[in-house]
Parts: sequence; C-alpha cells; structure tokens
Amino acid sequence: MKKLILASVSALALLGVAACSDSGTGGDGTTTQSTNPPAAEQPMQPAPDATKPAEPAPAEPAAPAQ
Repeated sequence: MKKLILASVSALALLGVAACSDSGTGGDGTTTQSTNPPAAEQPMQPAPDATKPAEPAPAEPAAPAQ
C-alpha cells in the first residue's frame, strides 16, 4: 500500500513538472493575426418576399406503364 501511494505522489509530481516547465528558447515563435475581408465584397441581398406563397410546380403527365 505504501508503494502505491508513493507511486501516485511521484506520478502527480512528474505531471506537475511537465505541465509547468518552460522550454526556454524553444518553440516556433509564430503569432496569429486576423484577416481582413476583400475590399470588393458585395453587401448581402435582401431575402425574397416571404409573404407570397410559393407557386406549385406544374403537374407532369404520368409516364405510360411498360
């Protein structure tokens, strides 16, 4: 039982050191930046009139059975 507790404490300490360690000068040194939309972007067009009901599709004659 004593070995299990010691192993658990050691594992937690190792994870703590790994999570908090500083790699110093390592790393890629890249940064992120936002992008700007194109200047020629067209404004959104308003939606078609939603108060008009849609017209039903024209009925097509049924194909003859073969």
